[in-house]
Amino acid sequence: MRILGIDPGTATTGFGIIDYNQSEAKYVIAGIISTKPDTPMSERLKIIFNDIEELIEEFKPDEAAIELLFFGNNVTTAISVGQARGVAMLALSRANIEIYEYNPMEIKQAITGYGGAKKPQMQEMVRILLGLKTIPKPDDAADALAVALRHARGN
Repeated sequence: MRILGIDPGTATTGFGIIDYNQSEAKYVIAGIISTKPDTPMSERLKIIFNDIEELIEEFKPDEAAIELLFFGNNVTTAISVGQARGVAMLALSRANIEIYEYNPMEIKQAITGYGGAKKPQMQEMVRILLGLKTIPKPDDAADALAVALRHARGN
């Protein structure tokens, strides 16, 4: 099963693709979709949507996992992340890819065994679980791989 993990954001959307077979996860690709802050929001969302559609076309994931919106103190950031989630989910839905959603604590719990794990712990476990020599960079790509791994470990 090929899984696309997404860590949504309007400045940076992380993506990570793994192949999962029974209990073995294999790294395929990870990276980011970035948009410039001075670009109008409608254009930024279009870039995210188009790039996710291109990923779907090229890598043909069977399922997708996306991080749920974590509402913090910054309402503006929460709204823009919600918009990025929306266009990512639309691209996946248009391709008839089943979407699973996980909150940050669920992801941390599944990957590290501790729901309050810090980012360096998560990144190191992603590296170990995928048998990589180095931690995936940038952070958003590693986070997206963690989302994909959470989905794989839950099925």
